[in-house]
Amino acid sequence: MLLDRYETDKLFESILKLTNEMDPVLAKIDQLLEDEELYQMIRKDLAKRFAKTEVTGRNSTPVEVILRMLAIKRLYRLSYEQTEYQVRDNLVLRQFCRVYLQEVPDDTTLIRWAGLIKPETLEQFNQRLTRLATQLKVTRGRKLRTDGTVVESNIHPPSDSHLLADSVRVLGRTLSRAKQALCEQTELGQEVFRNRVRSARRLVRQIGEALRRRTDQAKAEGKTAYRKLIRVTESTIKQAQRVLLVLQKQTGHQAQKLTQTLDTFIPRAEQVVDQAIRRVLQQEKVPAAEKIVSIFEPHSDILQRNKARKPTEYGHKVWLDEVDGGIVTRWDVLKGNPNDDRQWQPSLEHHIKRFGKAPKQASGDRGLHSKENEQLAQKLGVQWIVLPKPGYKSEERLKHERQAWFRRGRKWHNGVEGRISVLKRGYELNRCRDHGEDGFEKWVGWGVIVANLKTISRKVAAET
Repeated sequence: MLLDRYETDKLFESILKLTNEMDPVLAKIDQLLEDEELYQMIRKDLAKRFAKTEVTGRNSTPVEVILRMLAIKRLYRLSYEQTEYQVRDNLVLRQFCRVYLQEVPDDTTLIRWAGLIKPETLEQFNQRLTRLATQLKVTRGRKLRTDGTVVESNIHPPSDSHLLADSVRVLGRTLSRAKQALCEQTELGQEVFRNRVRSARRLVRQIGEALRRRTDQAKAEGKTAYRKLIRVTESTIKQAQRVLLVLQKQTGHQAQKLTQTLDTFIPRAEQVVDQAIRRVLQQEKVPAAEKIVSIFEPHSDILQRNKARKPTEYGHKVWLDEVDGGIVTRWDVLKGNPNDDRQWQPSLEHHIKRFGKAPKQASGDRGLHSKENEQLAQKLGVQWIVLPKPGYKSEERLKHERQAWFRRGRKWHNGVEGRISVLKRGYELNRCRDHGEDGFEKWVGWGVIVANLKTISRKVAAET
C-alpha cells in the first residue's frame, strides 16, 4: 500500500538538537518541497506501480521520502547507492528526507520508484516551480534568453568493429542464459548456443592493430578481419533467431525475459551488420539519420558542432529557456540536429503561456537570427529583440546593433553560457547516466529542477 509520509518522531527531534543545523539553502529547498501541488504530481505517478498500489499490499516507502531522496541524489551528484549511504549516515539528511529513525530505502528500491516518474510529470513539476519563483519574487519573467547545448549519451565513441563486437557479446550471453533456461526442453544442438565472444574480441584487436599501422597491406588485413567479424556477427544473429523461435513457445518468466531481450537486440545487430557492410566493405557514405551509434542507446544522435576539442558528439541537442532570476523555465530534447532558428517561436510561445504576456526583452545568438523571427517577436509584443545578425551587415543594421539597449541585451544574453556550464558541471547535464529516451528526458529534467530549486532557495535565503 502506498504511504504518503512517516509520522514525525519526537525521539528523533530530541537527537537532532545535538547535531548541526540544516544549511540555510537546504532548509529553503526543504520548504519548497512541502508544496502540496508538487507532492501530488509525484504521488500520482507512483500510485500507478500496480493496479491497487494505493489500497492493498505491504506498506511502501513513503512518497515524501522518495521525492526528497531523488532531489538529494542530483543536488549532491550522487549515485543511487551513495544516496542511500549518505542519507542513512547523516542526521540532517534524514530530517530533510523525512526518514527520521526509520529504515532508509536501499538503492534498488529507489531505482524502481524513480522509473515510474514520467518526463511529462517533471515538466509540470518545473512549471509549478516557475510559479513559486514568481510568487517569491525571484523572477518577474521580463527577460528571456534561449540557447542550446548537447547532453551526451553514456556510450563509448562508436566504431563499426566495436558495434559488431557489442552485438556478439550481448546476443552471446543471452544464448548462454537461454541454454540454462531451456535445459532438456529443446532438441537444438550445442552449436546453436555457441558463444562467439572470444572470436569477436580477437578480430577487433586485429582490426585495431591494422588501422594503427596505416600501410596499404595493413588496410587490406583490416578489411579481411572486418569480413570475418561480420560473418561471426551474422552467425550469432542466425543462432539467436533459432533460439528465439523456441523461447517464444515457452511460458516461464525467465523465457519471456530472454525473448524480450532477443526481440530488442536482434534488429539492432542486423542494422549494425548492414551499416558495417555499407561503410567498410562497399565504402558507402551512410547518412547520419540511418546510422546506429550504440546498440544500448540507439536513440543517440550524431551531432557535429565544429568544436576544436570535440568536433562530434553523441547524444541529444537540448534547448533551454532561462528568464531573469536564473530560472530555467523550459527544456526540450530535440530530435536530430535541427536549425536553431526553429526554436525561437516555441520559446516565445511557452513564455507567454507561463507568464501570461510576452517578455519585455528576448535574446538569442546568431543562429536564431532571421527577419521572420524578429517580425514574430515584434508581433507577439516583445519590446527589445536581441538577435545579432551573422555575416555582412548593412550600415543600417550596424547602427541598430550599436544601440545601448541592444548591447546591454547581448551582455545579459552571454550569461546563458554560464547557466549551461553550471548545469553541466554542477547538475550532471554533461552526460546522461540513465537508459532509453525516457531516461534521457528525465535525466535532463531532474538536473534542471534541482538547479532551479537551489537558485530559488539561495536567493530567498539571501533576503532573509
